[in-house]
Amino acid sequence: MRPHFFERGRFAACAIAFFLSGGFAQADSAHGIAMYGDPALPPDFVSLPYVNPEAPKGGRIVLSEVGGYDSLNPFILKGSSVYGQRNYGYESLMGRNWDEPFTLYGLLAESVETGPNREWVRFTLRPEAHFSDGSPVTVEDVLWSFETLGTLGHPRYHGAWEKIETAEALDDRTVRFTFNTEDNELPLILGLRPILKKATYEDRAFDESSLEAPVGTGPYVIADFEPGRFVTLKKDPDWWGADLPFNRGQHNIDEIRYEWFGDGDVAFEAFRAGEISSNREGNLSKWKTAYDFPAVQNGEIIKTEIPHQRPSGIQGMVMNTRRAPFDDWRVRDALIHAFNFEFINNAINAGEEPRIRSYFSNSVLGMSDGPAEGKVRELLEPFADELLPGALEGYALPVSDGSDANRQNTRRALKILADAGWTVQDGVMTNADGETLEFDILLRSGATQTINIAEIFSQQLKRIGVVANLVTVDAAQYKERTQEYDFDMAYYIRLMSLSPGNEQNLYWGAEGVTKPGTRNWMGMNSPAAEAMIDALLNGKSQEDFRAAAKALDRVLTTGRYVIPIWYSPVGRIAHKAELKYPVGKTQMYGDWIGFQPDVWWIEP
Repeated sequence: MRPHFFERGRFAACAIAFFLSGGFAQADSAHGIAMYGDPALPPDFVSLPYVNPEAPKGGRIVLSEVGGYDSLNPFILKGSSVYGQRNYGYESLMGRNWDEPFTLYGLLAESVETGPNREWVRFTLRPEAHFSDGSPVTVEDVLWSFETLGTLGHPRYHGAWEKIETAEALDDRTVRFTFNTEDNELPLILGLRPILKKATYEDRAFDESSLEAPVGTGPYVIADFEPGRFVTLKKDPDWWGADLPFNRGQHNIDEIRYEWFGDGDVAFEAFRAGEISSNREGNLSKWKTAYDFPAVQNGEIIKTEIPHQRPSGIQGMVMNTRRAPFDDWRVRDALIHAFNFEFINNAINAGEEPRIRSYFSNSVLGMSDGPAEGKVRELLEPFADELLPGALEGYALPVSDGSDANRQNTRRALKILADAGWTVQDGVMTNADGETLEFDILLRSGATQTINIAEIFSQQLKRIGVVANLVTVDAAQYKERTQEYDFDMAYYIRLMSLSPGNEQNLYWGAEGVTKPGTRNWMGMNSPAAEAMIDALLNGKSQEDFRAAAKALDRVLTTGRYVIPIWYSPVGRIAHKAELKYPVGKTQMYGDWIGFQPDVWWIEP
């Protein structure tokens, strides 16, 4: 179904004349916009602070992926698409400076304006911006992209579109969006929407998986591909934004090639053999023991550790509360106690990786120890009857002595299960209806470390009569089943930024209980969480924002939805010596989005 531009009064033509006549208060146009305060970089900045503006151009980098892909449309729910294609083939009106918590600078748009209360935003396009086929970026392309993504695109785009009351072209280079909801972050969210070419879809459906890629404006275009095997991105020689100060020192490498492998072990062997240029390592023990091959010893491969200041995020085993027995928080709590983190961490990481304590731990947004106080408590108290134990009083994950037995926490797990109506009968955990406590753990084939964690956990659960069956599926099935929430327990990763906002609704909002494709895998339905997200979006100061984030962190963590494992306080990348990056001025997010290959270059 094609979008209809004039539905629901969104594009009333009379609004153009109204705005041009000065019907609303205007703010001065600016080169950038920050969530709070002013952008750190001046209008005449020459480059972002974490790049080498004199970096040489050229060369080739080969990166590995595990699994496969079957689509070159990264903007819809259907199909498995290519991460790098989305990042490097398309641009938005504004671009993010990863050295500031949430600040954007003009990219396709040369300027941005907002109302005094951010009740509207206006973007003015750069006249030189054009697509990879040479056609100019028009306001019609912008309006079409926003509505199409907001109605037919991936669910992550829908929430912002629903908050737009009107969207109109003020002239041939300026668009304006007026909002129907108070949301201070919305102008920034819209600034990050990818812009696609409307004419591409005159004769084909947007929301169908396809191996015909959309036309974008980004620095790279697809040069060659074979589904499930490789994709080659090559630098567009006519890329319109090559000389933009925002882009100076970025996208220095001429060719990015992604190779797909059946599992991580095979990909690592390809790296050892020199077929892959760079390898991110998430296993600390492997980092210390497996990187002793000749290319490392003779200096052809360099091991680099990248510091960062980002939150830990959440990573571990997520429990689907749409299904019994995980709809009972006491069962979830018991399994958290039965999970012997210290023993597993010792077995896999020699005990050296720190545990994830909460969703925003390792940052100023993380929940504090002890009872909630001050503004955090004020936000939470209206929901006291709904909150689970620990949200107001204080909460900490159980800690074992590191031995295999885990006796203290095992006894606690048995006590919690008994309170929930589960007892061991003939060696099997059973409830009053004779049902056994048995569930599946959905895992992606080839994810060696994840499977190892699940295997140890499953053995631990056997001791208390709980049966956890490991089910491994290929990447396509894993994506399909998790998008439809067709699992009991699954391995779960949610990265968190220092500027949480509208995406938190996609992660934890009640709509995701039934709507496919959200990040709410656990199926949480919490008015308290949604209220904290609303407070995040509408805080008037950094103090308000941090209090809301800390309060949300308490709701999430004490909800006991995920059995968390560890995070790494540094990123670990092994790479060919010819690959260089700006040492000493790494962005605050470290080896995250915007790092490799974005700011790297090649010195033969």
